[in-house]
Amino acid sequence: MNKVLIALLTIISFNCQGQEIEKFNLGFENQKEEKSLSDGWLKWGNYELTITDTSHSGKKSGKITSDQEGSSFGSIAYKIPANYEGKEIKLEGFMKMKNVENGFAGLLLRVDGNGGSLAFDNMQNQNVTGTRDWQKYTITLDYPEGAENIFIAGILTGKGEAWFDDFTLSIDGKNVQTLKEVEKELSKAQLDKEFDNGSLIELSNLTTENIENLELLGRVWGFLKYHHPEIAKGNYNWDYELFRFLPKYIEVENNKERDKLIIDWINSLGKVEECTKCEPANKNAFLNPDLEWINNQNEELKNELFHIYNNRSQAKHYYIGMTANVGNPNFKNENPYSNMSFPDDGFRLLSLYRYWNMINYFFPYKHLMDEDWNKKLKEYIPLFLKSKDELEYELTAVQIIGDIEDTHANLWGGADKIDEWKGSNYPPIIVRFIENKLVVTDYYNEEIKNQVGLKIGDVITKINGNLIDKIVKEKSKYYPASNEPTRLRDISADLLRTNSNNIEIEFVSSNPNLQTKTIKLYPKDSLDIYSWYRRNDTKSFKMLDNNIGYVTLQNIKEEDIPNIKSEFKDTKGIIIDIRNYPSTFVPFSLGSFFVSSSTPFVKFTNGNVNNPGEFTFTSNLEIPSQGKTYKGKLIVLVNELSQSQAEYTSMAFRAGDNTTIIGSTTAGADGNVSTIVLPGGLRTMISGIGVNYPNGEETQRIGIVPDIVVKPTIDGIRKGKDELLEKAIEVILKE
Repeated sequence: MNKVLIALLTIISFNCQGQEIEKFNLGFENQKEEKSLSDGWLKWGNYELTITDTSHSGKKSGKITSDQEGSSFGSIAYKIPANYEGKEIKLEGFMKMKNVENGFAGLLLRVDGNGGSLAFDNMQNQNVTGTRDWQKYTITLDYPEGAENIFIAGILTGKGEAWFDDFTLSIDGKNVQTLKEVEKELSKAQLDKEFDNGSLIELSNLTTENIENLELLGRVWGFLKYHHPEIAKGNYNWDYELFRFLPKYIEVENNKERDKLIIDWINSLGKVEECTKCEPANKNAFLNPDLEWINNQNEELKNELFHIYNNRSQAKHYYIGMTANVGNPNFKNENPYSNMSFPDDGFRLLSLYRYWNMINYFFPYKHLMDEDWNKKLKEYIPLFLKSKDELEYELTAVQIIGDIEDTHANLWGGADKIDEWKGSNYPPIIVRFIENKLVVTDYYNEEIKNQVGLKIGDVITKINGNLIDKIVKEKSKYYPASNEPTRLRDISADLLRTNSNNIEIEFVSSNPNLQTKTIKLYPKDSLDIYSWYRRNDTKSFKMLDNNIGYVTLQNIKEEDIPNIKSEFKDTKGIIIDIRNYPSTFVPFSLGSFFVSSSTPFVKFTNGNVNNPGEFTFTSNLEIPSQGKTYKGKLIVLVNELSQSQAEYTSMAFRAGDNTTIIGSTTAGADGNVSTIVLPGGLRTMISGIGVNYPNGEETQRIGIVPDIVVKPTIDGIRKGKDELLEKAIEVILKE
């Protein structure tokens, strides 16, 4: 699915002749021909787009039809100039779909500016699949500063058909069809284009002293970016100011000359007036900024930096904000420089400086890393600068991303060389680590099952003559994860990928003797590949034997919840399976069924734009009681596939009166995500808020700790058992 996002995020401009500024045709009624788009509508991707008379209202709708393989994507899009001001942008639209599988259908909203995407959502996380009649869907994003163009679209990936109609775009609740346009004045930062085609910086043959100086510069550059009032106003393109400063800086011969150059640079930015609104460090904060490095500077530089800190920018900031309602960081006006497939020395150094400082000031889990983040800037300067090609740059980027130990963090966008490095051909089997061994657990395509020559439960011990443990050790640093079970989850999906047509394995079947076999590999579009678990469109709930209710969240719908409460109210127990990603947000709507009184289940930590590096707790959030509390046992099933919203939902159910959680370590990545873009069009994310139980206990990296630990066994896999489900039934039936 990454290639879909790559394609969408790298499209910057489109031919939109004929588009009306004052009134937008967002309902397809003015389309003249069935086989071609007009009146502002555009085609993205490879699938067939048509205009049909199967509409939600009026006479026409836009339709996307996949190709036979379902190996790509299609999108029907509309471009609107972002000549509006506001804080929140919302896209609403109606969608119908048929037989959507191995992908998803959704609305898409993207706001572009400053050469890249500033805000983006395509409903991928909602996993909308299957066959559904017309239904209204909504995307809401923070409306970013520096917005230049707005793209609204319908998107289909994988196989199937999808229809779209009656789009409505609003900003702060006002429809853009009637919203008055404003003439925007560009900031000084936006007008600065001097280094658009390259930094002109060359950094080679670095000495230890050079690296130490560049480490200090990275700290100062990031500190000024998030604290200096003039930078906060957008008066400086802070990326390009780095490139202006570097040539003189790398020539300094001693620390005295270095420090004077930094002080002169700071003074050139303008006088920092006394801040009457700046407050001292919050003594009750969960985390406070780490400014010890400033104390280690000479007296004059230290005083300059602390003067800026004590009179730092407040409220509105050009480069950083906090999202409405949730409070995770919104990294604004960051140019991804997507036109640079392999950024030069200066831009690679910028990539490190940008990422390190974002984590340093706005990552809520910096204190949970195994290694000291303070040491990472110096460690990675030579690695970023010595990267000799696009692949090495991407691998270095994903390695430092992995160091923050957050399963939400990975590398997307322009990271196509890593994808090539992993391999273009895929095995016909699914493998997972069971009892610390690589085990065959499924086939992508049933029709080639007999050709594979491997059975469910077979254990692979070597790949191309290399022990599995050795391969995992070599590749682990390139697979970001909060904990080891989740890292193994992600590595297992790629272990058998190569650019060859076949791969040799050594394996053990039910026969204990070692066997060797050559497995044929296939292009991705030749297999019905799925991630983590196979999705289906069966009913989300059913009655099991012994009067036990079963609910899976992978395809639950909001309209299922009243039926679940009604049909299962008198059961002995209910099993809720969250070994998946919930298709609908249910912590409150379904969680309220299991509490007899309003019950706290979570509190958050939020960062502070006014004091970067400070994190404070919010109040507890509670699951409300709605009467008619369920009296039976509630069992929740989790494992390493339970991530983010799945973990948050598990926390909500844990607040129930009679809840038992069964399974194993979850992904340990909870909380709303924030997007980070890096030079070369790279895109990554972080968990943007801290998620804690009411007593302050953390979930990041730890995950949801089961009350009863149950893991699949190789014997159980061979016998086709679901050992977690069996244990859940046993607990319910036990008096």
